[in-house]
Amino acid sequence: MAIELYNQKGHVCLMFTHLSDEGGEAVQANQFLIVHEDHGCIIDPGGNMAYNELLLTIGRYFSPQKLDKILASHADPDIIASLDRWMTSTQAQLYISKLWERFAPHFCKPGKTQGRIVGIPDAGMRIPVGATELVALPAHFMHSEGNFQFWDPVSRILFSGDLGVSMVKSGDAGVPVTSLAGHIAKMEGFHRRYMVSSKVLRLWANMVRDLPIDMIVPQHGSPMKGPAVREFIEWIQDLSCGVDHLTQANYALPA
Repeated sequence: MAIELYNQKGHVCLMFTHLSDEGGEAVQANQFLIVHEDHGCIIDPGGNMAYNELLLTIGRYFSPQKLDKILASHADPDIIASLDRWMTSTQAQLYISKLWERFAPHFCKPGKTQGRIVGIPDAGMRIPVGATELVALPAHFMHSEGNFQFWDPVSRILFSGDLGVSMVKSGDAGVPVTSLAGHIAKMEGFHRRYMVSSKVLRLWANMVRDLPIDMIVPQHGSPMKGPAVREFIEWIQDLSCGVDHLTQANYALPA
């Protein structure tokens, strides 16, 4: 079932938290559908387990053939493993970092992506969705070398990819967190391992600090809203992670 994050004046943001196999081998992942009047896009559509329900939900708003765009924060399988099926069932273009635009076709049968991939430049870009737009914000080296987040200026939601991830069950992922107290324990281990360095986290915090954000919604785990948004920015800017923790002991021959 889709969770409404926003629904006003023909602009709808939907979140799916449960399309992977709960308790199975696959990591919990969120998928997002943005609808503006009769236009729409999917953010991080996920793997094949997520495909059927996403397609059915799109059909409740408009014909899937009218799906304009698929936005991928990066190129991991939990982001676009279902790409071949979307390229078959829709005419949508894929927007992905220019670093990954020649890798994405490996998810598809030959020729499926011909002329349908738009490489997002490192500086980001504004992506039209009907009469409005989404903004691709640079998030490089936050888990991936070519990485983007997508900010919706209408709903003021930041779809943050792997930044802000929390390790929770699918049922809990749909419940927004309004205070970071008690939630950090579900986030800290992931961020210390999967984020590359504290330097990029500080640069990111400086970029978004003054951006109007009502909600940060990651690709895994719970959304953050209200006071938790600013609390997260303050917490993440000082977090040591990734290469900050490496020493020669991490680069030694196995015993």
